[in-house]
Amino acid sequence: MYSIESLEEFTRKVFMKMGCSDEDARVITDVFIAAELRGLPSHGMLRIKDYYQLWQAGRINVKPHVRIVHESPGTAVVDGDGAIGMVAAAKSMQIAIEKAGKTGTGWVSTRNSNHYGIAGYYSMMALPHDMIGISMTIANPLVAPTFSISRMLGTNPIAVAVPAGKHPPFVADFSTTPIARGKLAVAAKKGEKVPLGYVQDADGIPSDDPDIITRGGSMVTLGGTREQGSHKGYCLSAIVDIFSAVLSGAGFGPYCPPSVAFLPVKEETAGRGTGHFFGAMRIDGFQKAEEFKSKMDEWIDTFRAAKPARGQDRVLIPGDPERENEERIRREGVDLLVPVQQELKQVADELGIPFLS
Repeated sequence: MYSIESLEEFTRKVFMKMGCSDEDARVITDVFIAAELRGLPSHGMLRIKDYYQLWQAGRINVKPHVRIVHESPGTAVVDGDGAIGMVAAAKSMQIAIEKAGKTGTGWVSTRNSNHYGIAGYYSMMALPHDMIGISMTIANPLVAPTFSISRMLGTNPIAVAVPAGKHPPFVADFSTTPIARGKLAVAAKKGEKVPLGYVQDADGIPSDDPDIITRGGSMVTLGGTREQGSHKGYCLSAIVDIFSAVLSGAGFGPYCPPSVAFLPVKEETAGRGTGHFFGAMRIDGFQKAEEFKSKMDEWIDTFRAAKPARGQDRVLIPGDPERENEERIRREGVDLLVPVQQELKQVADELGIPFLS
């Protein structure tokens, strides 16, 4: 087990050694650690090697000038200048929050960025301001639309965070595919199979091999099959693609720059870099914040009181599992898979910094 403090120190050193400022390295570290704490290792330390390889390939800018390139009182387009995604995303969400503070709502579409970690981190930035936060992003084009074998979309997550009163906030953070790409990587490192309905081979035949996407296969949209509603997952993924990429001028769909080594970078492009979308809404733009939070408490109480199905002991509210994971992992530490430890040691050795102790 590794303590949160040791992972924070190591991650900060990695990104500062790559050339990031102390401030940017801390933001990047915060998002990685948030993923581990919330029980989402698919977006945690496992991803450091991906970012390191992007840096080696000269595909990320560690000294970016993140800036607004177009705006109205309540909206903005942000250019990330090739930044590591967390840097561009955190600044974009902060702009959305600032605009919401002045106009009631703030909406930001971001281009020329990179992979930004867990979507929920940014939606939750709105909570201390008595705002509802929204975050979404495009990702590696590894997902085939319904009825297709062409890899056209990413896992394209959506996250919404809503404050409550006596209860913890409602936080929905989910991909528009049955499984996140990083969770496939975790399964592969463990030597595990995945259920049918997550991925398909190059001919569109359902597969249980989490590594099939490295051999021409693809992920499928939420629902898995047309009969189970994959067309609805396709619609959700397409909405994220349009809001994050078409609206900002980023590389939509198959033109999203990949953040994994096994996908080639396309010579042709339909935009600039990876795109994200952020929203912040002041609760008091609709009703008094305390009244709303009291009603959210009532909503949460009502759904917690739902009768569990046979074999289940309770009904969860979105955000419950992650919050409970955070309490446990902060206390017990993080159990990194051996292959992840080996990758991190290799990165540390190449950068000339101490490995985790």
